[in-house]
Amino acid sequence: MSKVITPKEQDYSQWYNDLVIKAGLADHSAVKGCMVIKPYGYAIWERMQAVLDGMFKATGHSNAYFPLFIPKSFFAKEAAHVDGFAKECAVVTHYRLKTTPEGLIVDPDAKLDEELIVRPTSETIIWNTYKGWIQSYRDLPLLINQWANVVRWEMRTRLFLRTAEFLWQEGHTAHATQQEAITEAEKMLDVYTEFAEKWMSMPVIKGTKTASERFAGALETYCIEAMMQDGKALQAGTSHFLGQNFAKAFDVKFLNKEGKSELVWATSWGVSTRLMGALVMTHSDNEGLVLPPQLAPIQVVIVPIFRDNDQLVKISEVVSKLTKSFDAMGIRYKFDNDDNRSPGWKFAEYELKGVPVRLAIGPKDLEKGTIEVSRRDTRTKQFVPIDGVENVIKDLLKEIEINLYKKAEDLRTTNSHKVDTYEEFKEVLDKKSGFIWAHWDGTAETEEKIKEETKATIRCIPLNNPKEEGKCIYSGKPSNQRVIFARAY
Repeated sequence: MSKVITPKEQDYSQWYNDLVIKAGLADHSAVKGCMVIKPYGYAIWERMQAVLDGMFKATGHSNAYFPLFIPKSFFAKEAAHVDGFAKECAVVTHYRLKTTPEGLIVDPDAKLDEELIVRPTSETIIWNTYKGWIQSYRDLPLLINQWANVVRWEMRTRLFLRTAEFLWQEGHTAHATQQEAITEAEKMLDVYTEFAEKWMSMPVIKGTKTASERFAGALETYCIEAMMQDGKALQAGTSHFLGQNFAKAFDVKFLNKEGKSELVWATSWGVSTRLMGALVMTHSDNEGLVLPPQLAPIQVVIVPIFRDNDQLVKISEVVSKLTKSFDAMGIRYKFDNDDNRSPGWKFAEYELKGVPVRLAIGPKDLEKGTIEVSRRDTRTKQFVPIDGVENVIKDLLKEIEINLYKKAEDLRTTNSHKVDTYEEFKEVLDKKSGFIWAHWDGTAETEEKIKEETKATIRCIPLNNPKEEGKCIYSGKPSNQRVIFARAY
């Protein structure tokens, strides 16, 4: 099969685009800025959804669904929120088309009384709804999640990483006290961290955003930041403490245990199909995808090597016993006995698709009682006895997860640098890239000047970061801890 992929060392951006398309994850659509998620890509997203959904429910959350369309007046109620999203909004102004001699037009007589915003995020429509759901402290906490699509109009797009429409989940919770809401926001950050590290094999750093990088309308934005193989940062998830801003905007109050009326405290949190891009860029190579076993739609592919039907029948009998063991162990597999494609073609295809383990078995293997086991992450193979191979596979899948995490962690360590001067900062940024740990004076002015001059942003103020007295690399003013700068997606 043809799988010409631009080497990442030559052009990382083109490598990524080639890989996403040739591995069958997604494609460009007829709608500029939007993408088509293909079946194999969607199967990976479904795995992500299933795991995250289980984690949300295990922490007490329930799923609901809210409208795609939001009245424009709702956005006007929270000033910071509307300012944050105004430039990205798609607006519906009419509700009917009309056929004329000149062709199909928007019917000028079908103008909406109030324009509708196509959902860029759902805080406003949800908090307008919560007003009718919350009256007493007995109604709290309200822990709701929504799986949905959103639209944020982007001019420069890249499949999965930045598109005008994307898929995500958004949690929206209401609480009786400030501390309960803060605890919720921090808890969900921990959920995202666990998912990234244990399921995606992607190490992340937990932190908070600077004031200028916070979610529009939030008092605090918590985030997880990951390093991609080219040294750039990618924000992999955010959790926001919204304070009482949306409760004030939509007059959401409750009677406390003493019978007094109080405003509700809020959070919101979300991850999106951007995680698909993170998965590709964290682990994959010039031969194709490299998938963590827990998220791979196919964990093991079995390729029979045969010349005639009799050989295939004998191989199939052995494989049938093996797959029963896989079923019992919950291992996802595919037995590819299609005789229209050669074994070599299949090997290349499953390597491109990042299947973690490939088994190959032919007549000679049957005679010897062995089977060829190849692992995608290291592209190595070994011959092992067929009897008991399912236990070898089980251990191997776990070993691959650990190896992928360690490889990504080692890359982050190698590409993390402490600097103490602005000259050193610029030199490291241009020659080595990666995460730069540096002192910052805490002002938006300094943050913006560094961004303008270097295109590097403060990715986060790391949580649990030890205090360290120093001087801001740009202004020379006092600083009591280092923050992480990087160029980012």
